[in-house]
Amino acid sequence: MDTYKEDIYKIIEYSLKEVLPDKAVVKALEGRDFSHGRIIAVAIGKAAYRMAYVLSRHIRVDKGIVITKYGHLKEALENFELYEAGHPLLDDNTIKATKRVLEITSDLKEDDQIIFLVSGGGSALFEDPLISLEELIGINDQLLKCGADIKEINTVRKHLSKVKGGRFAKHCAPAKVYQIVLSDVLGNRIDAIASGPSAADTSTSRDAFDIIRKYDLHLSDEALKMIEKETPKETDNVETFIGASVIDLCEAAKTCAQSLGYETLILDTQKEGFARDAGKELAEEAIKRLNNKEKTCLIMGGETVVKIKGKGLGGRNQECALSAAEYIKNKNIAIVSIGSDGTDGPTDAAGGYVDGDTYDKLKELGIDIDAVLEDNDSYHALKRIDQLIFTGPTGTNVNDLMIALLSK
Repeated sequence: MDTYKEDIYKIIEYSLKEVLPDKAVVKALEGRDFSHGRIIAVAIGKAAYRMAYVLSRHIRVDKGIVITKYGHLKEALENFELYEAGHPLLDDNTIKATKRVLEITSDLKEDDQIIFLVSGGGSALFEDPLISLEELIGINDQLLKCGADIKEINTVRKHLSKVKGGRFAKHCAPAKVYQIVLSDVLGNRIDAIASGPSAADTSTSRDAFDIIRKYDLHLSDEALKMIEKETPKETDNVETFIGASVIDLCEAAKTCAQSLGYETLILDTQKEGFARDAGKELAEEAIKRLNNKEKTCLIMGGETVVKIKGKGLGGRNQECALSAAEYIKNKNIAIVSIGSDGTDGPTDAAGGYVDGDTYDKLKELGIDIDAVLEDNDSYHALKRIDQLIFTGPTGTNVNDLMIALLSK
């Protein structure tokens, strides 16, 4: 691993720096007039603090609120209220902060303007539910554990919320909403990012019921009644600017790898499916190229899922990396997978890496990779051999980055 460790960290550091919100927010403000009416800023998601910080340095904000994940706040911002709340499962602080947003946006005039800073994680961090918090947490937990993809999860969430699926935009009318987005959704679908609080919803009640049946989810009669109510299909008071996305993350990784002398290929920027399958696929693609004369870097970006069966600790990126270990055993290959926000699942790691020695290292410790994966305990396995990756909260969130480095 020592052959690639330094290069891995260089690529990660460069890639994350290139997709920080700074450039996106500044570009979104260019040429716009903010001299009339009140300016109210609402920032939600894992990158919320960084986005609000940059905004506050460039324009006047009369009132602002930041809602982000625990451990993601820094110093106070002038005229901003700062809140931390639960992610991936929402909590009482989520609802408290969201109610505060609805309160300060309850009497808007036509010449007022909402600057809505949206990033990944907003689905859990911005919520005022139509049902009890206890039931909503249970439904979210079922969705996360059953292997539902992000689109399916958001479809159900939107129909149980006072703010998702375009309902926040309707609440803000007649004021205009200028939405600046860091996309963590493949294809940059505005109605899916943070469950689309300011986007016309393309999903329907029927779609939500189909997902409930598909995964045999358990909902109360009250929740089922709420899902029958359609979300807004038009939001004519919203303008949207999309900043960085997973494509930018992959391109940045490519630029850095090339500067380090790697022949570089982006395999996929829309990777979905199960994390284990993605790890296997990346390993197989690397093995195919082992006879290349040049050292090679293969890149994938996207968002995989984990079907939770066991009681272990881990995240999709750690599981993706660990699942590749057996395939690259005794080969000159290193594979890394990280979440761009710096947190992978309910852990303090951004992800993990494996190489040709990982399988034997774990075996010497009596750790069976298949058993670990069945128990969803990739975190503790990788921690035992010091192959977790830690970045801390990065201030951005544009999906996941998966890389294979290899040479003959």
